[in-house]
Amino acid sequence: MAVEASREHLRAACEVAGLPGQAERAELIRLGENAMWRVSNGLVARIARDRQQQAAAREVRVASWLAENGIPAVQPIKELPQAQDVGGRAVTWWHDLGHHRAGTVVELAGLLRQLHSLPVPLELDLGYVDPFVRLDDRIGQTDLDPMQRAWLHDHLAHLRAAWAALPETAPHVVVHGDAWAGNVALTPDGTAHLLDFERTAVGPREWDLASTAVACKTSGTVSAEDYQSYCRVYGCDVTEWLGYPTLRGARELRLACFAAQVAVQHPAAHEHAVHRVECLQGLHGPRPWSWSPVP
Repeated sequence: MAVEASREHLRAACEVAGLPGQAERAELIRLGENAMWRVSNGLVARIARDRQQQAAAREVRVASWLAENGIPAVQPIKELPQAQDVGGRAVTWWHDLGHHRAGTVVELAGLLRQLHSLPVPLELDLGYVDPFVRLDDRIGQTDLDPMQRAWLHDHLAHLRAAWAALPETAPHVVVHGDAWAGNVALTPDGTAHLLDFERTAVGPREWDLASTAVACKTSGTVSAEDYQSYCRVYGCDVTEWLGYPTLRGARELRLACFAAQVAVQHPAAHEHAVHRVECLQGLHGPRPWSWSPVP
């Protein structure tokens, strides 16, 4: 979504919310599949991708539920209309956390430990986690060569079968779904907040834990020392679980597909995407592969 198209959605959303003229002064925070705009002091608008009204409404409910259970999380603004359809995109309104820094994996571990200890709230209708959501489409829409796309489709089918055969774990919990340090924000008062509940669902806690493990063991973006601290705070090391290779494979595939998706709009990322796929194919030796951030 282009910046001006996103601002058009924001203009319409501001009119619906009774905030005329605010869109012109809004500051773009992030533009991707979802767009984040700082509309005024204390107010942030999140514009979801197409046809995500139900998911956006669920994010608002999840954030409120977390706060009710004592887990710090970015909070929706109750006085404004939430998840309304504006030109096919759902818009939600959030309290601005203000000045903050990105979280650390240790802070993430503490938040996940709290989250995973909560009873599953049946009233939220979270659904079961799907590690492979939208990957078929993403693979098909990449500009990778046909042989690489075919290999990725085969790899995806293999991982789906392996996921279905995972050994039983402890009772399923609420999982964040995209549990990395970038979805934690530390405010000046020292409070770490969870962000971004688009992938929140019910499933094995190991799905959340695998994200940081892959960042250490596969991409090398988390140091071994930090990973040990992460495991110590959470209370276990997911890499010791029998099903970890399957979770690792799913996480790695998502990271490779993300790079390939970015490369469609930003050709500078193409080399990174190809490299990630080649790593999965075993063409660049053993892990860690030290994947660079996508440009």
